[in-house]
Amino acid sequence: MLFIGIDLGTSAVKLLLMDQDGKIHKIVSREYPIYFPHPGWSEQRPQDWFAQTIDGIKELIADCDRTQVKGISFGGQMHGLVVLDEKDNVIRPAILWNDGRTEKETNYLNEVIGKDKLSKYTANIAFAGFTAPKILWMRENEPEKFGKIQKVMLPKDYLAYCLSGAFCTDYSDASGMLLLDVEHRCWSKEMLDLCGITERQLPTLYESYDVVGTMKSEIAQELGLLSDTKIIAGAGDNAAAAVGTGTVGNGRCNLSLGTSGTIFISSKEFRVDEHNALHSFDHADGYYHLMGCMLSAASCNKWWMDEILKTTTYQEEQANITRLGENSVFYLPYLMGERSPHNDPKARATFIGMTMDTTREDMTLAVLEGVAFGLRDSLEVARKLGIPIQRSKICGGGAKSPLWRKIIANVMNLSLDIIESEEGPGYGAAMLAAVGCGIFKDVEDAADKLVKVIDTVEPDPVLVDKYEERYQQFKQIYPALKEVFQQI
Repeated sequence: MLFIGIDLGTSAVKLLLMDQDGKIHKIVSREYPIYFPHPGWSEQRPQDWFAQTIDGIKELIADCDRTQVKGISFGGQMHGLVVLDEKDNVIRPAILWNDGRTEKETNYLNEVIGKDKLSKYTANIAFAGFTAPKILWMRENEPEKFGKIQKVMLPKDYLAYCLSGAFCTDYSDASGMLLLDVEHRCWSKEMLDLCGITERQLPTLYESYDVVGTMKSEIAQELGLLSDTKIIAGAGDNAAAAVGTGTVGNGRCNLSLGTSGTIFISSKEFRVDEHNALHSFDHADGYYHLMGCMLSAASCNKWWMDEILKTTTYQEEQANITRLGENSVFYLPYLMGERSPHNDPKARATFIGMTMDTTREDMTLAVLEGVAFGLRDSLEVARKLGIPIQRSKICGGGAKSPLWRKIIANVMNLSLDIIESEEGPGYGAAMLAAVGCGIFKDVEDAADKLVKVIDTVEPDPVLVDKYEERYQQFKQIYPALKEVFQQI
């Protein structure tokens, strides 16, 4: 049997063909444009997503036995607002997760409605990227279009709707809308009232591995697939990627060192920290997860190498760094402000502690350590909630650096597992499709059988102690500079 995982990203849709043993047969990618009609705005045409997905599927399955394709599922960019009218026409371009137009609405939700109420209703507070502030913006600024809304959906759910006719979403993706009661896994009536929408306008909620329908006959015929090909709900991109790394079940962790950085912790119990420093969302395995997001992670190293040092030889720059845990230079990794745990868009990147004998290597090491310390800030929030974390998967472009992996293992005092296949949301989506088609009894079973660890980086007790002292110093820098950041 074969399964298709669709990763609907911001710059491209990536499609993956996997068999029931977890082997990847083919990967196809199709790009589409992003539109910036005003400064800070970010939009896409949902029709482009669907057209490129259909085109990509045709190439993906061109050389396989198409009768063996049994299920399709999704991992998708989160938070985007897609709205349809009574004839299922797209009313306006989708407002994306990285769109910054909703500062007024976000402040209204957090400061007028209040963070305590939002946390009670949804387990989270408002961020500019979330869906609810976008709905408020549309109600205020495009009232005529707002009045035409019959369906509100998320980006990947538009694909599911076009493929199957099922008006659906899953709990993990819905968690990022600020419309879902995460703890009780239902729409929040209070939030719907605040946004001026009704439950009838929102999709039916499913678990990520649930079958929501089968492929429309005309699309199946166009693609050469069977009309009983199952469409499975899928998950938000972070939850789908977590499935793909085996971060499911209780107390499992994944660290991602991409352009941004995330720490993703799966849990069978609902938890939320008192300051909402971490996102508290439903997970694709049927339970819950906590997630901390740094806005700048591997991008800090890219900035330092490309823009400051003017070099592309990343490995050479790290080759002479041997003395860890003794650096006197600190770096705050807030190039674009910060989300977790500070939620401070005005925070800025900072070097501190330089002297006349500070070297190029010291500065480079400070950048790598600063990102590791920033990730640990979120880990500490999870530990205070009583979640015992002793090991983690690690993935993303930055994780290809052996030095950076070693630093993170010792800063966080975690065993870091490196997995064989790192295909992110697409692989997790294909796994969800396999679960939905009955190949595995549940998501945890699929992860245990398909996700393979090929190497582990163990912390060194001596380095752990050195980095513990350094981290306690690092923790004091942001609070000392917070008011300065507000002024500059």
